[in-house]
Amino acid sequence: MFINPSSFSLRVIALNFLRIQPQAIFDTRLSFEYISIMANIDPEIAKTQEERRKLEAEREGVSLTFVTLDRDLYGGNERDSYSTSIAPNDEEDPNLDTHGSLVAQRLASFTAPKSILNEVARLHSEDDDDDGGFKPRQTIAEREGEYRNRRLNRVLSPDRVDPFAMGEKTPDPSVRTYNDHMRETAVQREREETLRLIAKKKKVAEEAAKKQKDSAHSKKRNRWEQDGGAETSSKKAKASDSVWDATPGRVSVGRRNRWDEPTPGRVTDSDATPSGVTWDSTPKGYATPTPKRQRSRWDETPATMGSATYTPGFTPFQINLLGAMTPDQYNQARWEKEIEERNKPMSDEELDAMFPKGYKVLNQPASYVPIRSPARKVIGTPTPMTTPGYIIPEENRGQQYDVPPELPGGLPFMKPEDYQYFGALLNEEKEEELSPDEQKERKIMALLLKVKNGTPAQRKTALRQLTDKAREFGAGPLFNKILPLLMQPTLEDQERHLLVKVIDRILYKLDELVRPYVHKILVVIEPLLIDDDYYARAEGREIISNLSKAAGLATMIAAMRPDIDNADEYVRNTTARAFAVVASALGIPALLPFLKAVCQSKKSWQARHTGIKIVQQIAILIGCAVLPHLNSLVELIEHGLSDENLKVRTITSLSLAALAEASAPYGIESFDSVLIPLWKGIRSHRGKVLAAFLKAIGFIIPLMDAGYARYFTKEVMVILIREFQSPDEEMRNIVLKVVKQCASTEGVEADYIRSDVLPEFFKHLWVKRMALDKRNYKSLVETTVEIANKVGVADIVERLVNGLKDESELYRRMVMEAIDKVVTNLGASDIVARSEELLIDGILYAFQEQTNDDANVMLNGFGAVVNGLGQRVKPYLPQICGTIKWRLTYKSANVRQQAADLISRIAVVMKQCGEEQLMGHLSVVLYEYLGEEYPEVLGSVLGASKAIVNVIGMTKMTPPIKDLLPRLTPILKNRHEKVQENCIDLVGRIADRGAEFVPAREWMRICFELLEMLKAHKKGIRRATVNTFGYIAKAIGPQDVLATLLNNLRVQERQNRVCTTVAIAIVAETCSPFTVLPALVNEYRVPELNVQNGVLKSLSFLFEYIGEMGKDYIYAVTPLLEDALMDRDLVHRQTAASAVKHMALGVAGLGCEDALVHLLNLIWPNIFETSPHVINAVMEAIEGMRVALGGAVILNYCLQGLFHPARKVREVYWKIYNSLYIGAQDTLVASYPVFENEQTNIYSRPELTMSL
Repeated sequence: MFINPSSFSLRVIALNFLRIQPQAIFDTRLSFEYISIMANIDPEIAKTQEERRKLEAEREGVSLTFVTLDRDLYGGNERDSYSTSIAPNDEEDPNLDTHGSLVAQRLASFTAPKSILNEVARLHSEDDDDDGGFKPRQTIAEREGEYRNRRLNRVLSPDRVDPFAMGEKTPDPSVRTYNDHMRETAVQREREETLRLIAKKKKVAEEAAKKQKDSAHSKKRNRWEQDGGAETSSKKAKASDSVWDATPGRVSVGRRNRWDEPTPGRVTDSDATPSGVTWDSTPKGYATPTPKRQRSRWDETPATMGSATYTPGFTPFQINLLGAMTPDQYNQARWEKEIEERNKPMSDEELDAMFPKGYKVLNQPASYVPIRSPARKVIGTPTPMTTPGYIIPEENRGQQYDVPPELPGGLPFMKPEDYQYFGALLNEEKEEELSPDEQKERKIMALLLKVKNGTPAQRKTALRQLTDKAREFGAGPLFNKILPLLMQPTLEDQERHLLVKVIDRILYKLDELVRPYVHKILVVIEPLLIDDDYYARAEGREIISNLSKAAGLATMIAAMRPDIDNADEYVRNTTARAFAVVASALGIPALLPFLKAVCQSKKSWQARHTGIKIVQQIAILIGCAVLPHLNSLVELIEHGLSDENLKVRTITSLSLAALAEASAPYGIESFDSVLIPLWKGIRSHRGKVLAAFLKAIGFIIPLMDAGYARYFTKEVMVILIREFQSPDEEMRNIVLKVVKQCASTEGVEADYIRSDVLPEFFKHLWVKRMALDKRNYKSLVETTVEIANKVGVADIVERLVNGLKDESELYRRMVMEAIDKVVTNLGASDIVARSEELLIDGILYAFQEQTNDDANVMLNGFGAVVNGLGQRVKPYLPQICGTIKWRLTYKSANVRQQAADLISRIAVVMKQCGEEQLMGHLSVVLYEYLGEEYPEVLGSVLGASKAIVNVIGMTKMTPPIKDLLPRLTPILKNRHEKVQENCIDLVGRIADRGAEFVPAREWMRICFELLEMLKAHKKGIRRATVNTFGYIAKAIGPQDVLATLLNNLRVQERQNRVCTTVAIAIVAETCSPFTVLPALVNEYRVPELNVQNGVLKSLSFLFEYIGEMGKDYIYAVTPLLEDALMDRDLVHRQTAASAVKHMALGVAGLGCEDALVHLLNLIWPNIFETSPHVINAVMEAIEGMRVALGGAVILNYCLQGLFHPARKVREVYWKIYNSLYIGAQDTLVASYPVFENEQTNIYSRPELTMSL
């Protein structure tokens, strides 16, 4: 028989050999692939080993220091240059250039070079906004901190009874009522308080024990005390070791030790002296009773184990181990059984069916003896236990792994975390077999899955079905499916937004049916009120507002009342914010009685704290709308300033601050009752409570009259100056805010601030540590600017200017930002000459020494100072320009970019100083840098060139415009937004002011490049492009430009076509409409939809731009519009109606009514269109006709359908009449019919009656 010589035969030989050796199949099967691979590798290994042996034989006698090295890896260096030791730590060698040579890269990394790894790490860093798409999507739980994630700890409470729906009936005992919930809350609160007290007591006990132990160790004892202690202890030992104290029948030992006892199951050595026996015991050699050990359950032999009977000397194997095996043994047995099932030997038939013909079956070797009892199948003796063991669960063979199943019915893809919510949709059950409730639940799940994971079209349809069928589905099934989804830990922002939108829609439909589920909804929606995202907070407020309107105030209070004094601060915080939304939705007066009861609660300080916080959140939420209720709200919370709990006093002060901030600059009368407690409080409190009191005073002082504000500011400033030295960051922030408020108050004099506040302010607050905290940094700068507004710019700059040369870059940046804002607000006219020199020197130093300025603080400050000084900066301009030219040659792209940006900031000042020659030199330098490779730098260079062109003019520009523009043409192809925007602005400025310096052929080349820029994403680029078309058309005539634009109407991209139509309209406005209209009308004859729509849109923009000039062209385009308004295509009619609107508005009152009436007759039949875009355009055209023709004409068209028998017809006509009535109410009076007077009613209104 022929044997196939391929490598595959190795596997066949092994498989056939295993027929004889079935027990070893699992051990050998794992090595099949290894055998196959090694068969090819072995010759190569043998060859390599042979070469090495030859090399060693040749080098016999060479010194021991010789080492064979891999030259490709380690290079050709000698051994002396290598390191002889390894550093004890894992730090990287600082001298190793991992970005440089290939050898260094190989030594520094086993995988990829460090340069690549660092680049990947940079892509994944959190600080880099431009992540290149590598950053994974983040769930809400991953984004939020520990505090916000407490929402996942809350549970959805069961449904509650709706007392309004029950009426006077007794509620079902199985349904939770308000009393049940309050009782459970009280029990939970008491339990947590008890646990807290137990933990506190335990902590106190541990501390006392530790203290006692430390004192015992620290106590010094002399040797007499030590001997006495030893003697006493020996006496005690003797007394306790007495034979008379021993229990009869047992040997008495001093202290029992487990090692003193004989080993179980072994004969005790009678000659061995027991370690615990004393001299009082019976001497050895006499017969003494054996000590009786205490019986242990582990020493007992079980009588039975399961149903098996044991034979001595035999290890049972096949026995019932159900009640005797541990879970680990069960798993081991289960795994072995599974391995045997999977690896049982193949039969001859299976192998014959597996391989083609041509393979030979080998016989087993003569010396082969199979293993009868493999060691791996031996299980040790099971532990005798009576506890029932682990039961192996039944496997679900229908379960699918890895590959998600395809969902039936066109449902979208289901994520793995969605299976627990939508898993029932995977069961292919017939709907006829399901009950109505199950069918409803399945339908809701399918719609929610489409909303959550579906395409936009699926989502829109599902959302509409859920909204329309909300009452049919019922509130219970809907919320029981939606709310658990919103509690999902893996939820993402987009999914949460969609599910919240579902709740918002169905709330409107369900209305009062939502009452039993109010608390459930609040548990899910309240966390949105403290979310980082503004839109999420707005969504949460909208949901709670709609919920309170649907459920009513009583239901909302009943649902949230138990959470007011909840032990968890997170629950109280979100509940307070939710109550504020309820108050803004249902009105503050409705909530005042409840708030009064809560704020004066005697039961718990948590309730008072939450009630006062509700007032604070109301003030923050509704702002100045709090003024009508200010007296009532202040009266509610004023007692909290003297509360026994410090937290209540703190929140009361913060609430008063919020009320004062919301009511500014009015309402000082309402705060009269709290001024004295606040003043006493700032003298008696410290820490956070003092900070809250200061904040309240800081917001109340600006409400006072000038005299009172002056007095109170001087009183509180003593405390503020003392707290300047506080190390607490929160205290500093509040102190800065209060100083800012006091400095901006009208009654505070500048001399007082200058003499009493400024020295301490700059001594304690303008320090380097303040620059490290971003929040304090911002508050310090804002406060300094406010003080500067009071005392002037000179005092502030004089104190700050030395900080521009500080060694800390963060501190220099903070100083520069403050100077920037002060000089921008107040100018630099008050700065003296010495301060001016120091200021210029300082900003030059700070500008050159900066290493990173992402926010352009240094650049903005430099520009503000130079523009503020104006012509006074002329002596310093050569030095400034020298610095700019030097930094333009830097290797760093950021430095070059900042230098170019600085030119654009100071170009206007250079013009004022008459430095045109210096600007011309800079423009030549910038011209040389138009080949810049970094787009950000190139954009800044173009911006600087644009600034110079704007101020120096076209004639004095160097290099000349005719040389500059051809260099800009290829740059227009750059797709970077900054480059596009600055380049098109520069080209447009040249086209506007210096078109005659450039030949027409160059302008046409630019026109073709500009067409591509109409595709830009940024609106400013597209706007500049269409304006540039107008400038070029004005320079070289409209014909060539118009031909280029009309050809562009044939492209498929809509944005490109729309921008082209705008450009055509601008060309028409620039070069007069008669130069464009003939070509447009002729282009409409092209039988192509996009071209015709483009022409109509061009006419729409054209008549919008030219206004009254349209009266000369209305009759020329009426046939074209007539054809478009009768076209079958909806877009034709929509665009034509838009053109008619602009035309009618432009020619109103200019005698073109006959053409407009004709067009109105063509527009009117379109009022029954259902497309939203078409009907909007038609209604706007009718509004334009109302302006041009008058309301009476439109009324005559309306009267024919106002009382039509069909409802849909009447609705359209009444809609038109309503808009007509709103827009032309006075002009309709002349069209109303005249009623004759009756006996009881007089309808006539003579002029005399009107005047009387």
